[in-house]
Amino acid sequence: MTLLERPSQLPVAIADALKSAFPQLLVGNHQDFSGTGDKTGILISVERNGPGVRSFAGRKAHALSVSLKAMVASGAAPFDACDLASQLMDLALDNRWGLPPDQCDLPNAIVAAPSGLNGAETDYDTWTVSFTQNIYLGPSLLEDPTGKPLFARTWEVSDIDDPDQYRPLQE
Repeated sequence: MTLLERPSQLPVAIADALKSAFPQLLVGNHQDFSGTGDKTGILISVERNGPGVRSFAGRKAHALSVSLKAMVASGAAPFDACDLASQLMDLALDNRWGLPPDQCDLPNAIVAAPSGLNGAETDYDTWTVSFTQNIYLGPSLLEDPTGKPLFARTWEVSDIDDPDQYRPLQE
């Protein structure tokens, strides 16, 4: 498994999983879809990146809002994009995209809806699956940087915030 170091690793991991699941479709970001006449495929976007609650290990959390736009060519059977969006929802439901479980939560708040066109019309050839996924970056605060676990009893030290008053754990 790949250690997470940057938020951009999540959409890359999602793309790899989607390419494996849907080898017949174009999967990528906005750059991959520019200039293509046939827009059939899955467009991956990160809509927002906000702070989340730190992990139990103390890593900083990023709550990424991800959208997967399922597009089918005009002239496809009615609701083909809806069916593709349903498959994307099923895939996302319990997926960490090959990332370490201690650094990547399962997606939550998964929803799919048809995309809107200009005005009040709805584009049923394009559906968007949206979800939020928390990732945890940085070192675990449980790992002591010196490599030696230290402890102190509050009743034995005058200043609990002074690391010089801590001592190594007995083995």
